[in-house]
Amino acid sequence: MAALSAWFWNERFWLPHNVTWADLADPAPGVEYPKAGHLLNALPLALGIFAVRILFERFIASPCARSLHIQPGVLRQAQPNAVLEKVFTSITKNPDSRHLDGLSKQLDWEVRKVQRWFRHRRNQDKPSTHTKFCESMWRFTFYSCIFTYGFRFLWQSPWIWDTRHCWYGYPYQVMTPHLYYYYVTELAFYWSLMFSQFTDIKRKDFLIMFIHHLATISLISFSYVNNMVRVGSLVMCVHDSSDFLLEAAKLANYAKTQRLCDFLFIVFSVVFFITRLVIYPIWILNSTMFESWAIVGPYPSWWLFNFLLLVLQVLHIIWFYLIARIAVKAMLRGKVCNDVRSDIESSSDDEVDTPTEGLKASHTPKGENGTNGHCAAAKARLQNHSSW
Repeated sequence: MAALSAWFWNERFWLPHNVTWADLADPAPGVEYPKAGHLLNALPLALGIFAVRILFERFIASPCARSLHIQPGVLRQAQPNAVLEKVFTSITKNPDSRHLDGLSKQLDWEVRKVQRWFRHRRNQDKPSTHTKFCESMWRFTFYSCIFTYGFRFLWQSPWIWDTRHCWYGYPYQVMTPHLYYYYVTELAFYWSLMFSQFTDIKRKDFLIMFIHHLATISLISFSYVNNMVRVGSLVMCVHDSSDFLLEAAKLANYAKTQRLCDFLFIVFSVVFFITRLVIYPIWILNSTMFESWAIVGPYPSWWLFNFLLLVLQVLHIIWFYLIARIAVKAMLRGKVCNDVRSDIESSSDDEVDTPTEGLKASHTPKGENGTNGHCAAAKARLQNHSSW
């Protein structure tokens, strides 16, 4: 075990040349450098954030949803059936005609009744609009607060005005209390999202979001351990600047205020473009790749860190392409069509059972497309855009 630990914490990988862990282990009185053990503090804080989320959604977000006439949906439950449940969980959630005919004969049910059972069973796994509103309101509140805190703190920091300060004196850079709180709170929030995945309604994008949260936690932890926290704080702030706007657009979408949703989505798109495709590469990547090379010089973890940041930039381009495609379709057609919605996340709307219900849905007034608008599509396609 000691040999494995020594290999993992190899100084030649993590630190610049002629710097050792011993040099960072005994700083001057009143000086604190980042240590890997500090990251453990994020775990109990994550549990606390998770508990706050539960209370927030129950006592604040839920009443807000009801005041906007978004009631908790009571979905029709599929009647218990061991045979169909086994097919649903282990074979297919959308049986084809061959499966339907076979199940119909096996159970002595009409094919339509089997279809209805699978439809009801699929709807049981879909979060209601009320549930999604509460979740988005919680994320909007957290992202707004953490962005405001981070921006105010960074506004007073020298490295936001001159990114070369991210590297002057590296790695002997003091960990200030505000920077520590910013980092650990962000890390704890993503740990709490991982915890909540196992208690929330399981969605189709469970694995994708689990990998996303794990990658985000790894990147934040990686930059903390080798004391790249100054540039890391800039990366987090750049990403936080658009996250709360997307959540606000989703809230407007769930509340069926389509014009407000459209406006917020446009603002989100502009901010996303400026922060991810302009500021991030010109300001941050320039600092991590060129300024750090000139001031500190490259070393193994430096190469890995920059590789991950470049991969993130590629994802930014892909995500903005999806945003632009949604926005252009909406503008050209004058309305939002359901075909732009990704199937990654299930819609919260119940699938219609009768032609009458389908007729009612087809006469929904323009601008009241509650959960199938481009804000919902943006959520499905961009829900993991906050990873850095």
